Amino acid sequence: MTRLAVLSDIHGNLPALQAVMRDMEPFEVDHVVVAGDSVCWGPFSRQVMAILNERGWAFLRGNNEYYLLDYDTARAPKHWSAFTMPAFIHSQLDGGCLNRIASLPDELVIRFRDAAPIRVFHGIPDNPWVAINPGSSVRQVQTWLRGVAETTIIGGHSHIAMERRINGWHIFNPGAVGVPLDGDFSASYMILDGNEDGWELTAHRRVPFDYAAIYAEFERQRFAERCGIVGHLVIEEFRAARLRVHPYHSWKRAHYPDRPDSLALMKLFLRRDDIEDFMPPAYRGLDHRLRRG
Repeated sequence: MTRLAVLSDIHGNLPALQAVMRDMEPFEVDHVVVAGDSVCWGPFSRQVMAILNERGWAFLRGNNEYYLLDYDTARAPKHWSAFTMPAFIHSQLDGGCLNRIASLPDELVIRFRDAAPIRVFHGIPDNPWVAINPGSSVRQVQTWLRGVAETTIIGGHSHIAMERRINGWHIFNPGAVGVPLDGDFSASYMILDGNEDGWELTAHRRVPFDYAAIYAEFERQRFAERCGIVGHLVIEEFRAARLRVHPYHSWKRAHYPDRPDSLALMKLFLRRDDIEDFMPPAYRGLDHRLRRG
């Protein structure tokens, strides 16, 4: 039997990662895999990358790694020109760290000698911006996973902890270590045990971490000042453990499409009692329960 710790979406949150590392010690895992988005959002991207490299864990690129690598290049879509966070994160990382991110794989196939192979990607195959969610239809998941021979699948991106079985595939999403979005102010990860017959969920863990250290580092780095409205909204996501960036932009498009971003407009949005209505459907009414299906 092989024991695997499965993490995803650390998002530069060092206190959360450290809390998870302490929590996993009694499980005596054989290896750790991180399914992308290790950087951005939180203020400790450089320190998180150092730990992943020092520990020798398996990790890959998510969409936030693409933001870093493609921002302000010919590869970037036009609307990325308005993004403020990639330039800020670049200021935290040296060239060696960025080169390490540039050389990460987009997908992994893990093949332990005594356990079934596992396919790992951030969102879906060939697309780190789309996730398999609890509400994704069987037909859609079949389309996304067409051609995937491995029967055990690990993905992230949604920040929604999930275990699903669909047409022979056993799909795990460990939830987010660094940016909880389900209203539970704790890091989420999974412990899996595997043998030749497949992998089973041994534990879905929720671990408290030190938010004060995150806010203090945001303040020290002048994060909101340097990243503008998005910076303020990112901090609000930590304060609420719920989406704020996406619903703000959805609300603004619906009600103030021609009005420029401003602190006053953001505060108007945050005072609303119907923010849930502007979230993607998968996040409306979301709570901390593990989604199974």
